[in-house]
Amino acid sequence: MFDKFANIFRIPDLRKRIFFTLGLLAVYRIGGHIPIPGVNSDLFAQYIQQNRGTLLGFVDLFSGGQFRRMTIFALGIMPYITSSIILQLLTVVYEPLAKLQKEGELGRKKITMWTRYLTLLLSAVQSFGIGWSLQHSTGGFVTNPGYAFMAMTVLTLTTGSVFIMWLGEQITERGVGNGMSLLIFAGIVVGLPRGIMDLADKIKNMTWGPATFPLMIALLVLMVVVVAFIVYVERSERRIPVQYAKRIIGRRMMGGQSTHLPMKVNAGGVMPVIFASSIVTIPQTMFYGLRDNRYLGGVMEALKWGEPLYTVLYALGIIFFAYFYISIIFNPNEVADNMRKYGGFIPGIRPGKRTADHINEILTRITLVGALYLIIISFIPEWLMVGIHLNHLFRPLGPFFERLPNWVLNGLNVNFYFGGTSLLIVVGVAMDTINQVESQLIMRHYDGFTPKSGRVRGRRGW
Repeated sequence: MFDKFANIFRIPDLRKRIFFTLGLLAVYRIGGHIPIPGVNSDLFAQYIQQNRGTLLGFVDLFSGGQFRRMTIFALGIMPYITSSIILQLLTVVYEPLAKLQKEGELGRKKITMWTRYLTLLLSAVQSFGIGWSLQHSTGGFVTNPGYAFMAMTVLTLTTGSVFIMWLGEQITERGVGNGMSLLIFAGIVVGLPRGIMDLADKIKNMTWGPATFPLMIALLVLMVVVVAFIVYVERSERRIPVQYAKRIIGRRMMGGQSTHLPMKVNAGGVMPVIFASSIVTIPQTMFYGLRDNRYLGGVMEALKWGEPLYTVLYALGIIFFAYFYISIIFNPNEVADNMRKYGGFIPGIRPGKRTADHINEILTRITLVGALYLIIISFIPEWLMVGIHLNHLFRPLGPFFERLPNWVLNGLNVNFYFGGTSLLIVVGVAMDTINQVESQLIMRHYDGFTPKSGRVRGRRGW
């Protein structure tokens, strides 16, 4: 294994790409420690900690904790992600944009340019909203409110967001892996040492009494099992056999081979979780000032993190957006038409509409499996941190669940820094980056990281 890692640095181009990526990630982390002027970051960090189950906590996750500290990179990558999602949705409903997407490299460059402009616009709007909210809040976050503070906040946060976008694009083009994903990855994994120290303190102080050590062992085993489960599902796919008929083109006979159409179990990745989290946490954020209201107070309480209503809505949202997102990125009719155009067919299924219906039926089943997988992964960390408050259900169910153990109802109060969304991102980005490095090694006739990759076995003795 050490020899395989050493192969990475034996290739000058790959070595240069890796050092370039690490250098830009270091720049990103340095910028994450520069606060914007005029904000009491300690008070604001306490406020975010109290509202970690709302949209503010979700934004803080994708900024790598920089939103909580209100640094120059506080907006993080969210404006760029939002812009990409908006343009991706528009390609479905806006025909000129859909045609532009099919134009190849030229169309992709134009869409990328529009994404940058939209990112700039969204960053400016969000920066103004943050500055206005900080200045008019009752928490005393701003030391010197006024027009100068607003102008400085908008300029600083907008510039920081655009600079992050530039860093991500440079990593994608000249480094290794997807730049935007790696920036999110870097912001999440920086909390790992803090999580290890927190677990060590719990062992030292015997936080859970005599059961502290067994529970800690069980927690570590659970983390390993969850990571292995994510890797297994993310690499799983349903392969639909495809046969290509023989055709004579000129003097050559083409086709006749058998292949397969791969369909990933979790084709939507982490996007359904992101959409569902955003929608469910919006009411908590927008109506936070009405939490003591006579009529809305109960609804706001029921939508808190760990409450049964929040859990149900979150699960239904993940299922809905899993189907919604896959309907955007995958079109069975288009796949069936392309297959028929090149003489391909699924054995036992007629080309055309019957093929599209068959693909759609398989896609429907595996998307449900993928959605259930996302629900499990998303809820495990939540239940470890805050539990599920089944005792808050209406009578007579509420008192019945009072008999459950306290760790089920209120969790273990573990600062699980690799939560559901973040764990999916970390594992997914790590797998994608390793695959890209491995492809670079194999292309230059070096062994990859997996047993079946690398050089042809017959050449090993040369």
